[in-house]
Amino acid sequence: MKFVCPVCGYVFDEAQEKAAFSSLPETWQCPICKAAKSLFTPQGGEAPAISGEPAQAEELRPLTPGELAAVFSNLARGCEKQYHPEEEARFQELAAYFAGLAPQEPDASVAQLLALFQEDLAQGYPAYQAAAQAAGDRGSQRVRVWGEKVTTMVRSLLEQYLRQGEDFLKNTQARVCTVCGFVYVGDVPPELCPVCKVPAWKFEKVEGRKAL
Repeated sequence: MKFVCPVCGYVFDEAQEKAAFSSLPETWQCPICKAAKSLFTPQGGEAPAISGEPAQAEELRPLTPGELAAVFSNLARGCEKQYHPEEEARFQELAAYFAGLAPQEPDASVAQLLALFQEDLAQGYPAYQAAAQAAGDRGSQRVRVWGEKVTTMVRSLLEQYLRQGEDFLKNTQARVCTVCGFVYVGDVPPELCPVCKVPAWKFEKVEGRKAL
């Protein structure tokens, strides 16, 4: 049998590897993107049906400072890609301002963050896909593919972190693709981003926070 990584598409061929996929240790990871073994699915199986309903339009409401910080940060990144440094700097200033106004989450935890990612994968992306299909918007469907792969990878990293604790990041580095957001934990990133295929120099090293 063959088993496929849902993030980068790597195929584990039992015949070629001369090993059963089930015999691999649970700590085994995809050799390309480092996705966990638990994410792999048998090749040739039916694709999961998109069961989500198109999301209903929310009533307009003021955005929170945290949401505004995210919006302006994304706009700054878009300006960077379009080589508009002055506009990029302005949006970065706005993002930093609203980030400073965002209140602390008293009960924030890795487990809580993981639950939010799981909710996105179970409900958010299916609803997004259904809405994009209903509108015939192929561009939005491509965006959904990248986003879902990156979210799947981040969820996998959080699950590994919960199991292993600080040892998961000990003596290694984390890098993020500045184009699609894919996160790679390892000393040397792949030559091409497993999700969006940009070269490795597009990855940025993530620095850990200093203890207070």
